[in-house]
Amino acid sequence: MPIQKIGLLLYPGCMPAGLFAFADLLVAANRRIGQPRFQLCWVGLDSQPVECAQGMRLQPQSSLADAAFTAMLIPGLWADSQARIVRALEANGGLLRALAQLPRTTQLWSYCTGVCLLAQSGRLNGERATATWWLAPSLQTRFPKVDWQFEQAHITNPLNMTASGVSGYLSIARALIEQQMGEATYRDIARLMVLPRPEPATSVFRSINLMENADPLLRRLHLLVERLPAQQLSVQRLADELAVSARTLARKVQTLTGNAVSDQVRLIKLNQAGERLIVTSDSVSRISAALGYSDESSFRRTFKQVTGMTPATYRQQFKR
Repeated sequence: MPIQKIGLLLYPGCMPAGLFAFADLLVAANRRIGQPRFQLCWVGLDSQPVECAQGMRLQPQSSLADAAFTAMLIPGLWADSQARIVRALEANGGLLRALAQLPRTTQLWSYCTGVCLLAQSGRLNGERATATWWLAPSLQTRFPKVDWQFEQAHITNPLNMTASGVSGYLSIARALIEQQMGEATYRDIARLMVLPRPEPATSVFRSINLMENADPLLRRLHLLVERLPAQQLSVQRLADELAVSARTLARKVQTLTGNAVSDQVRLIKLNQAGERLIVTSDSVSRISAALGYSDESSFRRTFKQVTGMTPATYRQQFKR
């Protein structure tokens, strides 16, 4: 099987941590099978050093125009609003034109906010794709030719892959390694490197990801719900704790999430329970009591209504 030459794309403001982690995974895969199946190259629009996020300055090994690649990985950029995404797209016009001009056989992969650049290049038109969920409204409006499927954490097409979240590089690396070397190789690497799950256990809880939530009030609500016992989570209690009126809280949550406050709170609390089912061996009754549910039977009933699974089935399906 021929060696795959993969470019790790650097551009101003990008977050290179995912590129480093992705590179480590492919180097581990090469070592696991004892041959260089993947060749990695740091790439920029030109040969000049790139000012990345967190003050990191990195030197490309090659420019986009000077090397032929099997595939290119486009990382995300630090952005907590749609306005920042728009500014980044406007500032990287040259890069976007270069991406659009790459040979059509070059596979383009991206994750998190980096998918915006891939979409702007036109290389996702007519393709299924996913991205960080809070960008959904703007991406659907800005790129109507893309078949957006935000309920999916990872989507693979013949010439592109997209993934949601800042750790989306992991699901791309996993798909690549399993495709080229088999599932057993990835399992060995995951065990050796103690890799986390690459996506939320179920799409039901994806919309409440705290790290991807840019609104200050929703972040405070999320943390408050996680801290308080389930039976104390009345709308009025939450509003009082957040120093807003119940009406303001209800209006803000409905506008930003499409959910009533009670529904959003239920999702947050059940997500807590779901995580404990996955990462601990605690009994269902112990988890229910620890999170402050009034009784175990009501917790089981509510959990199944929301996820479609009993706690036991959920644990069996998603536990790592």
